[in-house]
Amino acid sequence: MPEIGQTLSHFTIVRKIGVGGMGEVYLADDTTLDRKVALKFLPEAFTSDPERMARFEREAKLLASLNHPNIAGIYGLEQANGNRFLVLEYVEGETLQARLSKGALPLEDALALCRQIAEGLEAAHEKGVIHRDLKPANVMITAEEKVKILDFGLAKALADERQGIDSSQSPTLTEAMTRPGVILGTAAYMSPEQAKGKSVDKRADIWAFGCILYECLTGKRAFEGETITETLAAALTKDPEWDRTPVKTHAALHRCLEKDPKKRLRDIGEALAWIEKGPDTIHMPARVNKPWLAWGAAAIFLLAFAVSFFMYLRATSIDTNELMKLNINPTAIPAVEGSFALSPDGRYLAYAAKGDDNVLRLWLREIDSRVDIPLNGTESSYIPPFFWSHDSRYIAFDSGGTLKKIDVYGNNPPSVICKLPAYAVGGSWNNDDVIILGILGEGVMRVDAGGRLSYVTKPNQSLGETNHLFPVFLRDGRYFLYFCASGAPGKQGIYLGSLDSKPEEQSSELLQISNFRPGYVPSIDSDSGYLLFMQETTLMVQAFDEKRLEPVGEPKGIAKSVGSFMSFGYFSASTTGMLAYRSGQSNPSSLIKLFDRQGNDLGTVRTPSDYYGLAGLAFSPGDGAQVAISAFNNVSNSNDIFIYDLSRDNHRRLTLISSNENMPVWSPYGDSIIFTSNREGSYSLYRQSVSGDDSAELLVKPDKDMQPHDWSRNGRFLLYSSNNPESKSDLWTYSLEDGKISPILDSTFNEFDGCFSPDLRWIAYVTDKEGNDEIYICSLSQDSEGALSCTDSKQISRKGGTGPRWKDDSKELYFITANGEIMAVEIRGETVVDPGEPETLFQTPLTPPRIYNSFTIFDWDVRDDGNRFLIAIQPEEDSPPTFNITLNWTKLLDK
Repeated sequence: MPEIGQTLSHFTIVRKIGVGGMGEVYLADDTTLDRKVALKFLPEAFTSDPERMARFEREAKLLASLNHPNIAGIYGLEQANGNRFLVLEYVEGETLQARLSKGALPLEDALALCRQIAEGLEAAHEKGVIHRDLKPANVMITAEEKVKILDFGLAKALADERQGIDSSQSPTLTEAMTRPGVILGTAAYMSPEQAKGKSVDKRADIWAFGCILYECLTGKRAFEGETITETLAAALTKDPEWDRTPVKTHAALHRCLEKDPKKRLRDIGEALAWIEKGPDTIHMPARVNKPWLAWGAAAIFLLAFAVSFFMYLRATSIDTNELMKLNINPTAIPAVEGSFALSPDGRYLAYAAKGDDNVLRLWLREIDSRVDIPLNGTESSYIPPFFWSHDSRYIAFDSGGTLKKIDVYGNNPPSVICKLPAYAVGGSWNNDDVIILGILGEGVMRVDAGGRLSYVTKPNQSLGETNHLFPVFLRDGRYFLYFCASGAPGKQGIYLGSLDSKPEEQSSELLQISNFRPGYVPSIDSDSGYLLFMQETTLMVQAFDEKRLEPVGEPKGIAKSVGSFMSFGYFSASTTGMLAYRSGQSNPSSLIKLFDRQGNDLGTVRTPSDYYGLAGLAFSPGDGAQVAISAFNNVSNSNDIFIYDLSRDNHRRLTLISSNENMPVWSPYGDSIIFTSNREGSYSLYRQSVSGDDSAELLVKPDKDMQPHDWSRNGRFLLYSSNNPESKSDLWTYSLEDGKISPILDSTFNEFDGCFSPDLRWIAYVTDKEGNDEIYICSLSQDSEGALSCTDSKQISRKGGTGPRWKDDSKELYFITANGEIMAVEIRGETVVDPGEPETLFQTPLTPPRIYNSFTIFDWDVRDDGNRFLIAIQPEEDSPPTFNITLNWTKLLDK
């Protein structure tokens, strides 16, 4: 056999791409015609037989005459350096077998692919050529969704008329001669006459075509067993489960899969014509009894019956009054953020979860399957709510600064749609391939064909609006609903937007008060649909008039104890009458735990039910006797600052305004706290005494949101971050003496999460200048006018890090990694920092991070002496999460 790089005639070998009993296949460069080809090298036992080679050459000439866009061509038969090989068309793409490994195809896709297979077969049959080994592994699909049938007629051409040859290309069967009495083909796609060893004609290909069509529609083989014998017996004695397929395909499938070849379709061109004739053209036979179905399998049978019934309803779109409920227990552990989404066609459930490797990625479950498939290439430390394309083929997701899409039917890695200025929290993809996104802190944005973003809506900060998230298109693909987060009373909820209006022209009318995102499902009536939203833990539905563009009637609850995370309600609905939701604790709470330097658990600050929606926690300076915590408050329906006294084991609410107060920072004296609040629109800096005797003082109100990080030990400076469209997130200082603000780190990258060293010689901060979030330290200096500047930055972390915290002597820095490792670094140097190697102190589970711009922020802190660590921990659920599936959920509205 050839070696990589070897030249045979005018073909240069590139790499091996296949191997089997029919010979090895290599990718090669045709240096004469400047094209890539596939070279199939014939086995030595074959080429050494003059009689077989002579017959093969005659067959090869006939096969080379096939010229059709759906048949991979044979360019020639060559001989070089003692090797005999076929020169074949090289087809890039994936096999139909690979695509079907992820499950059934949508009806339109299945018919489109099978139509091309039929056209290729028809062209070959007209020339008297039979494939004889048609199967998904011999069907290639290019990137343009063009079908190419491989190895046409080679099964017969390469067969020995005197003895069989073992073929590893056929995974279930030995391939042999074509004369009567010898089996040829792959068992799962083999016609009954082939299985009996009889001679065959083109009707064997028609049978195999029927098997492929069935598998495309159901994701299951028409005939299958644990052994070759059982598989062949199934083809000879049993019928497929017809009710798993759409009714409109029943006639074609029955005619293709007739066991008696005399009753089978005689020409493949008739197959798709039968599909167009519909379901009334053929009598449905009774199901064959299954003697192997014992009493012990009764439960499995009932489940299979329910699933088959569901598939039948989904595929045939038959209106029914039946209401069905199923449960799905995922293999992987769904992320606490709860992101999941049904495909529009109701075939798949996608969810964010961690598998056995503890890596967060997207997973895919076909509703009628028990298998969860990891979508490789979607790995991330945090996956915001994602969404499907309108045709249920792609999932669009934020991979951390980049919006990507992954083809659920292909094996290709995700591809980039566009770059993102901040996290995309939900989106929608209409029938015209228009994508809209809810961008954190920015508004609803539209993606154009070149991957550029433009504003559709912008939060009106003068009205207290902070975010426009979770947009979802109505039926027409021009109007959409979205969730508006607002600190103003009575303004938070669901609004209507339009692609045809500028941001300042969008409607300001509140459609529905809610603390959660909207869902929308069009009804069969073209003028109406259903708005889905949550009130506390109840999933509500309200009719929506698409002509008047407003809800009508009264909302009705259809599911109770529905969970949520922040504004993401744990529910999803398809356009086919399917609803999925998860029960569970709303806004999962956090255990705020104390650890020592060795990672020993020193106890819980409060019970799990007290704190959720965390947005910052901090030890008081010195002995750390108190803790400031920003947490969601059910009373105010917003985040408030609480002061927890560790020695007395009690807490009190510090801020009393119904707005969000986040990221508390203690004064060096422990007498007051600076925090950020949206009580006047944008997030501004406020200062308030911890005694609670006076109201909060507004320090500065900027154009962009401000997030405080640290208060210098001399009491003079506050370090905070603010987002800039041109330079992203920058670090600024605020002088508490004269109120001046000035940038200190403002590159074109993100700088965030900064903190002063206690001796005011350094600033530790997070930046993404190297692609990932990493810890850096810069040297701090002060000019004659008191302004601070930062120079000589040096990278500290090597494998990601956030949340830098200093020890009180400025000689040790702590940070946390994405997987929960608590790290410590010795800090040396006088004018330029000289860090040691980061060392792991201990490993701890973490609550999911908060998101700010492109950063993942964990809620944690370190006491000044470096001996106590305060970390938010996600408590384990009492039982694994379960997805509740309801079919024909609109029937719940009749109850």
